[in-house]
Amino acid sequence: MKLVWKPDYTALVVSYTYVFTIIVLGELLRRIGRRPADFTRKFIHIGVGMWVVGTALLFRTWYFALIPPATFILINAFSYWRSTFKAMETGEKGNLGTIYFPISFGMLVFYFWNQPVNLVASMMPLTWGDAMAAIVGRRYGHYRYTIAGRTRSLEGSMAMLFWTWMTTSLALFAMPYLSGKPPINWLLALIYGGAISVACTLVESLSPWGLDNLTIPVAAALLLHTLRH
Repeated sequence: MKLVWKPDYTALVVSYTYVFTIIVLGELLRRIGRRPADFTRKFIHIGVGMWVVGTALLFRTWYFALIPPATFILINAFSYWRSTFKAMETGEKGNLGTIYFPISFGMLVFYFWNQPVNLVASMMPLTWGDAMAAIVGRRYGHYRYTIAGRTRSLEGSMAMLFWTWMTTSLALFAMPYLSGKPPINWLLALIYGGAISVACTLVESLSPWGLDNLTIPVAAALLLHTLRH
């Protein structure tokens, strides 16, 4: 019997190759480039988060698309426990952000499988907004505030607002052309992106330690679903 190589099998191979390449690059940046863990963790965070575009465009069935994030829930849990991939670990016990990340990714894939535009747009606040908030806040954060025992900076929150707005709006405008869906007016994309950026910035500031990797994409998905329906 001849084995037919389905597009989903190719997508799986590309998925694992891409994600492990990003992780290896992060490790090289940490070991050879002497980059701090804060930098390499966000490099991996952004790189892996952007694979949502590949997921939306390459996979043909949702259950195959869920295999990579399900796998990385287990891999990231093992890495958290054994500190296998130091480039993506915080080193802080109790912070399960690396485990929550693929959970959120999988939830969005399942919920928005037939809506690739919403799938990609809902992942942008976590991929870019949350990452840039941490980077800007640590480097330039001077005006700090504390909510629910967690201290953040005004500069970091402004970075979260800006990057979420820009990347979400871009996803809403560009993804229809890539996925063959009806286009969205650029002004409407900016309005939707602005609303989502405000909501996700507020959610991020109110989220308990480590849970923002879950609360941000959930908030983005719920609001985007409401706005577009």
